[in-house]
Amino acid sequence: MAQHGHHHVASSQKALMLELKSLQDEPVEGFKITLVDESDLYNWEVAIFGPPNTHYEGGYFKARIKFPIDYPYSPPAFRFLTKMWHPNIYENGDVCISILHPPVDDPQSGELPSERWNPTQNVRTILLSVISLLNEPNTFSPANVDASVMYRKWRDSKGKDREYAEIIRKQVLATKADAERDGVKVPTTLAEYCVRTRAPPADEGSNFFYDDYYDDEDLDDDEEEGEDCCYDEDDSGTEDS
Repeated sequence: MAQHGHHHVASSQKALMLELKSLQDEPVEGFKITLVDESDLYNWEVAIFGPPNTHYEGGYFKARIKFPIDYPYSPPAFRFLTKMWHPNIYENGDVCISILHPPVDDPQSGELPSERWNPTQNVRTILLSVISLLNEPNTFSPANVDASVMYRKWRDSKGKDREYAEIIRKQVLATKADAERDGVKVPTTLAEYCVRTRAPPADEGSNFFYDDYYDDEDLDDDEEEGEDCCYDEDDSGTEDS
């Protein structure tokens, strides 16, 4: 291993630098990416805005991506720092998603090797997977069994059993304080959400504040119609696939 070490570091650093640059030049909707520490390419901080027309609308969720030294041959780990109640997120925030599992053959998991990590995956594909996972949990092998049971009740009752939805709305409201502290204005309409958030230049940091932080009204019925957007407006999970 030792003699390969330097080669891995050089090639993974190069790969990460290119990805970071690409994500800052052409961001993914609803995400802001920064390095936890300018000198360390292996730890990224992610801010995720909850997509409009979902339970997560108006939410501001923070996460970390930790890359292995042999990236992209091994997958990174994705961990939420914000408290998340979700069938595929462990209590400690770790996200359990097939694309982040190494491509070993494991018939127990119910995953095909093709659904797992391979070096053509990248941060962009991970972010998109995480967003679709938030809206369409996978209840096959849950990381949080209680959340999974509750989600299934919500889904099978076509939303009449509100418990799952209410917990998520509470968590979304709880993220407002974080957003205010970070001086971030969370998009609540598709038009705002679809503006790709460029990371601010390093010297600005988080000292820019917004006065017009939106009021605490209930955002549920504030549907924006007819905007053409990246985001699929399917009402996530109410119908069985």
